[in-house]
Amino acid sequence: MHNAQAKNSNEISIQKQQFKALDGYVLSGIRYHLQSEIKAKIIVASATGVPQPFYRRFAEYAAKLGYEVLTFDYRGVADSAPAQLKGFEMSYLDWGALDLAGAIEFLAEDSIPLFIVGHSYGGQALGLTPNHDKVNAMYCFGTGAGWSGYMPFKEKFTVQVMWNIIFPPIVALKGYLPWSKLNMGADLPLGVYQQWRKWCKHPTYFFADPELPDLKQRYANVKTKIFAVSALDDDWALPNSRHAFMQHYTHANLKFIDISASDYGLKQIGHMGYFRKGAEPIWNEMIHTLEQLI
Repeated sequence: MHNAQAKNSNEISIQKQQFKALDGYVLSGIRYHLQSEIKAKIIVASATGVPQPFYRRFAEYAAKLGYEVLTFDYRGVADSAPAQLKGFEMSYLDWGALDLAGAIEFLAEDSIPLFIVGHSYGGQALGLTPNHDKVNAMYCFGTGAGWSGYMPFKEKFTVQVMWNIIFPPIVALKGYLPWSKLNMGADLPLGVYQQWRKWCKHPTYFFADPELPDLKQRYANVKTKIFAVSALDDDWALPNSRHAFMQHYTHANLKFIDISASDYGLKQIGHMGYFRKGAEPIWNEMIHTLEQLI
């Protein structure tokens, strides 16, 4: 099904695309590409509760430069959510282990390089996939450990109020986290909320969960080249938080990159500005880096 069909090689084809996660769950995505030859493929791995249209500007930008880009919604989110979110059962880990892994299977071709551009959770998700060896490199933004102790005091206080005072009664009433009502993103399934809240209490996030003893080894198995970017005004994923999580990619070729808004002519970046209008200089720098790997 097509939203827009390219008329010539300089126009972007934008196509709605359904594909299956590894367990057969049907996911909703959008593919962006030119009609001309494709340099490489990019999967955009979204942040928690961020619907795929948020990444449209970046997808169009990369497509115009010759990349095929796939954005998609994880199960339980936006266009990949069931009609009724209450009672929908899933694990937060499914987004990586089954959904992102399904996207990798869907797009991977031996002859064309495949990259992941991850945002927040998206950078965490690669280590959960069983087919990470099919990914040539990952470039992620704002990926951290989630623990409020890494945040500046004001943000730490706000986050703790949300987790401990605001969210619990709302979730108990609704049976899911109605993030959309709080203008924070798409609504989230109960399982995602419960696990996220639990893991964010620990400096090493889900690596501290005794119910997940195999996670460290799964991340150690990843040998993909990874570029991990933190904006110095991203209070949710400052460099210390990024390192606390990314260090578990013990055998990956890791490069940490710190950026400041002023370096790109921006007033701020924060946790969401990596993909907002005006972030084109950040994307250009990333694309230049990825092109060295093609």
